[in-house]
Amino acid sequence: MDKIRVAAVQMVSGVSPEANVAAMKRLVARAAEQGADWVLLPEYWVLMGANDADKLALAEPLGGGRFQTALAETAKECGVVLFGGTVPLQSPEACRAMNTLLVYGRDGKRTGLYHKMHLFGFSGLGERYAEADTIRAGGDVPHLSADGVSVAAGICYDLRFPEFFRRQLPFDVLMLPAAFTHTTGKAHWELLLRTRAVENQCYVVAAAQGGLHENGRRTFGHSMIVDPWGEVLDVLPEGEGIVTADIDAGRLNSVRNRLPALKHRVLDAV
Repeated sequence: MDKIRVAAVQMVSGVSPEANVAAMKRLVARAAEQGADWVLLPEYWVLMGANDADKLALAEPLGGGRFQTALAETAKECGVVLFGGTVPLQSPEACRAMNTLLVYGRDGKRTGLYHKMHLFGFSGLGERYAEADTIRAGGDVPHLSADGVSVAAGICYDLRFPEFFRRQLPFDVLMLPAAFTHTTGKAHWELLLRTRAVENQCYVVAAAQGGLHENGRRTFGHSMIVDPWGEVLDVLPEGEGIVTADIDAGRLNSVRNRLPALKHRVLDAV
């Protein structure tokens, strides 16, 4: 790795899967036109349904389905490594789906996946969320790579669990699709992203849902790219669009050599 141009796509997905697929294709193409080598999509880009259970009717078997086909075709057409946000996949439980990050190479072939492990639950201020009602938790820590670069991954709520990412060391880039609520995002989103970047001395690329959705939910947005020193390189507060920056091996090595905190670790992640 010398420099890799990365892009995080921000969407305001609605209740129409067809419209969401069209928006995804358009935004990935825009990122590729701007020179992106890697593109990250947000969580739930395929659907922000009227009800949480709406995603269950769209859940696909791994390896087939319109959403996976759309991701594979888009990666190949645009010539990018596509970190495909999350897609609902079938699980052993009919009443729950897997919430899955799928990664596709420039040839359109799937190179990796991760099923979301930590399931979001929140109540207060007139809001209630319980992902465990409709999502089955994954059990495997991801170990991904692209273009010879070691990549960590998490999905939204995973961001709050530092030990989860320490289990993935060593890595240079952390990719995080998300759909943070406006309430929790305003309080913690940037703080957590910059913390994960600093403590793991890595780049963090975060793609979010960002705005008021047809179902009445409001997501925080602020898709951003953070460098290993914790500096925000690009951010989009709200609305549809992309953020871009370079993953720079020189910058990464400089931070790690000047302050070799990872080498100074005494305790291993359990």
